[in-house]
Amino acid sequence: MMADPHQEHIPVLQQTLLEHITLPADAVMIDATVGYGGHSFLFGKTLGSEGTIIGMDVDDECLRKAGETLSKLSCKVILVRENFAKMEEIVAKNGVTGVDFILADLGFCSGQLENVERGLSFQKKMPLDMRLDSRLETTAADIINRMDEKALADLIFKFGQEHASRRIARFIVHHRKAVPITTTEQLAMLVCKALGQPPTGRRSKIHPATRTFQALRIAVNDELGSIETLLEAAPRILAEDGRIAVISFHSLEDKLVKEDFRKNKQSGVYEILTKKPLTATEDEVLENPRARSAKLRIAQKIKNQG
Repeated sequence: MMADPHQEHIPVLQQTLLEHITLPADAVMIDATVGYGGHSFLFGKTLGSEGTIIGMDVDDECLRKAGETLSKLSCKVILVRENFAKMEEIVAKNGVTGVDFILADLGFCSGQLENVERGLSFQKKMPLDMRLDSRLETTAADIINRMDEKALADLIFKFGQEHASRRIARFIVHHRKAVPITTTEQLAMLVCKALGQPPTGRRSKIHPATRTFQALRIAVNDELGSIETLLEAAPRILAEDGRIAVISFHSLEDKLVKEDFRKNKQSGVYEILTKKPLTATEDEVLENPRARSAKLRIAQKIKNQG
């Protein structure tokens, strides 16, 4: 049995996915967020030479590692540096029709969190960037230093579900008048100060800056807009009986998936295979703590009526 050479990043809900998704040897799979290739490797082992995996990611380093991970598979592997919002376009460009399985793991790789250039973590001093795709023009620092106070507060509230967003925005705007905010460390300390909480030794399991950082990352990468585009395109791409599985990590993502699946069920397009989202077992969470917040929903395209 081949081992995944990049096991430092453990793909979430592996066993759960395998229990619910079985692919024929000639299946066509789209991994909309291929990352280091862990999930694709899992399913790719069951595909023959007539099978195809299209792996998409905006991070060129992820694609490089995915290429290494998937290189020993017998199926055809197509890796594309593109946002999954372009999924329908990529499928057409590669002459693929009738996709059997679409997988979208909406989390990011552990390596991205540790990458200093990405600026995603408040645990280390990093440039305040947050672009998962380095080709994007606007960074988190641009938003923090240029956006007016009300718009910044609204952004932190909408995308971070942070109820103290106005106070945080006020602290940020006051501070940036004297010194530009350019590092994750600066921003994290400011948020802690605004909330009157120490950055360490806190009672809460989550860092006080978590919601603010989430909001900025979502805004910089237009994450929710991209998810909406993916979900809207999926029924046109899937073959009859094809399945779509989406792993989300916060309620904003999960709500979009839940509502899309429900809408397509009402339209006679999907059968929902997961009445409630599937979550990680206690054993998996112990092995892979990032799986704690993962929620998996699966739908199957059914024959269109009329």
